[in-house]
Amino acid sequence: MKDQVIWITGASSGIGEALVRKYTAEGFRIILSSRNLELLNQIKEASKSPENLFVLPLDLNKPDSFVEICEKAIAVFGKIDVLINNGGISQRSLAAETALSVDRKIMDVNFFGTIALSKALLPHFLKNNQGHFVVVSSLVGKFGSPYRSAYAASKHALHGFFDSLRAEQFKNNIHVTMVCPGFIKTKVSINALTGDGSPLNKMDDAQEKGISSDVCALEIFKAVNKKKEEVLIGGKEKYAVYLKRFFPALFSRILRKAKVR
Repeated sequence: MKDQVIWITGASSGIGEALVRKYTAEGFRIILSSRNLELLNQIKEASKSPENLFVLPLDLNKPDSFVEICEKAIAVFGKIDVLINNGGISQRSLAAETALSVDRKIMDVNFFGTIALSKALLPHFLKNNQGHFVVVSSLVGKFGSPYRSAYAASKHALHGFFDSLRAEQFKNNIHVTMVCPGFIKTKVSINALTGDGSPLNKMDDAQEKGISSDVCALEIFKAVNKKKEEVLIGGKEKYAVYLKRFFPALFSRILRKAKVR
């Protein structure tokens, strides 16, 4: 396993940065990508194994560059074994108060950016007759919740796309793991977009009380090693997935009353 090369997007903070720490500690070779080149370089410089890390800037809102970026990524260590699609943006605004341009931006980054990068790397996986797509979705990829309409839509869309891709490419030894985190203590809510596209600049109470990004990264690491199709990560909020499935009316009543912002 340690001979594998792991490519992590959204690697400059939060879950992505924690994944870099975990995979580095386990001796893997890692490519780190995000828009923030300065933070990526800081993570590499602080690492105990910087020789195993390569910084490759990436903007998920610029899919026309992905074929070239994939070529660069493959050339670094000679291959890519696992792509962890972790990059994305969140939302904190009512649907009625959110500009359509903000809805589109969230979909462009979270959905179209993720699938465009994955499709650009897919020929490499097919050539090697193996590969693993890991997609960091969300619990709201399984159900919608207030103030997250476009965000939930983008995550639901990822499940539809990658469930289909998994079925299509199983015969080619290409795996898909969908990761559904709940409340993780990261800056995701601080950077979340409001109705006019400006950042919230505030930490949610639920995020503040969430599990650590390192605990989340450990759960992702274990799920990827086991090639699980899907994993739910978080506290008691993850049981909302089962409540929604088996008691949908009750779930709706609870959700309407919940303070989820």
